[in-house]
Amino acid sequence: MDELDSYSRTVVAVAETVGPAVAALVVGDPERPLGSGSAVVVSDPSDPSGPDGPGGTGVVLVTNAHVVARARSGRATFADGTRADVRVLGADPLSDLAVLSIHPDAVTPTPVALGDAADLRVGQLVVAVGNPLGLAGSVTAGVVSALGRSLPTRDGSASRVVEDVIQTDAALNPGNSGGALADASGAVVGINTAVAGVGLGLAVPITTTTRDILGALRREGRVRRGYLGVVGSPAPLPVDVAARLGRATGLRVADVVAGSPAAQAGLRPGDLVVSADREPVTDAQGLQRRLFAGSIGRTLPVTVLRGRAMVDVLAVPSELTR
Repeated sequence: MDELDSYSRTVVAVAETVGPAVAALVVGDPERPLGSGSAVVVSDPSDPSGPDGPGGTGVVLVTNAHVVARARSGRATFADGTRADVRVLGADPLSDLAVLSIHPDAVTPTPVALGDAADLRVGQLVVAVGNPLGLAGSVTAGVVSALGRSLPTRDGSASRVVEDVIQTDAALNPGNSGGALADASGAVVGINTAVAGVGLGLAVPITTTTRDILGALRREGRVRRGYLGVVGSPAPLPVDVAARLGRATGLRVADVVAGSPAAQAGLRPGDLVVSADREPVTDAQGLQRRLFAGSIGRTLPVTVLRGRAMVDVLAVPSELTR
């Protein structure tokens, strides 16, 4: 009974902390909405890239890109019935994240802190807060079922994989998208994004990468990414190379787009990428992490295993266009 009481107290505390900051969101004309879901009021003053940091815009709402779609405005309704008009600052379908500003005259609840999904462990308690099926302020609890899942996304001709997606058995239903996934301390560690099946939900993790994405959306309304033109998948390294590098896998190049920066640099199908920008690469996500705005037009050293030889290739990513 004591364990049950402790569990209940934790869930109640998280619900009381996070619940007021989660809004029911409709986008487009509130009378004839283009879409709906949930959104979370966030602020992280301790992070220089946070909304209260340099270049920030104050308190903002975070939701999913697929919730806002192509809408530019909407209305947020909080658990206490307070309403606020919102404007879409930017949406990034390739990470399924969007940032909205709140009308400056609106009274908003205390924002919740962003946590770090890198600290999560399988089996850890998490609490989902959102507005499933139009039922405002709904709270479900569960555990982290798995980490490191991948979520394919697409925007026009461009595609990406959202890395390190959180899988949870906390019940998620339509309308939960854009809501908060919080840890036991009440910090938001993920933004609920998809119902993958019965008893299975996914959330975009809050990581260094997603914080950078949120910052770019606030400041510029979009996320600039570098483009190499490589298609690949994880592949095992030879035993001696794995022992020398201290890791078991690299990224096998399956295809190189003709005329792309990768082709111009001399990357070839069959190459096994082991590092990019002097950082280890073990899968496609490891390469994607090196391809944000700072990589565009800059020489990016890529080390590949070609046959039995290590080869250094110098590529210059162009800007990804959709």
